[in-house]
Amino acid sequence: MNVVDSSGWLEYFADGPNADFFTTAIKDIDNLVVPSIVILEVFKIVLRERGEGLAFQYTIQMQQGLVVPLGTGLARAAARCGLDSKLALADSIIWATAQAYDAVLWTQDAHFQHLDPVRFIAKR
Repeated sequence: MNVVDSSGWLEYFADGPNADFFTTAIKDIDNLVVPSIVILEVFKIVLRERGEGLAFQYTIQMQQGLVVPLGTGLARAAARCGLDSKLALADSIIWATAQAYDAVLWTQDAHFQHLDPVRFIAKR
């Protein structure tokens, strides 16, 4: 299973220098887990920078994977992950979701690179 964090999705949609790194995980829809907080973050940034139409288009594409809502159990796990790993709120939800689904987290955010299993590539 794979979780792509918000930075990875945004890089992929922008066809940035690291887009190819995330393509394998994103295109493997049968093994793609999408935390609902990632949809929130991507929608917000794309809405602000590129408009509502593209924000909807991108988040609809993201919904091809298994979208995981933030329920009570996941919220508690995210609180623990946040404390243990010193992650911010959204990042702790993303990490807890990856852990709940035994998924690899794909990212270019350095604050995740010390965790395992993580596939990290530095931002260019």
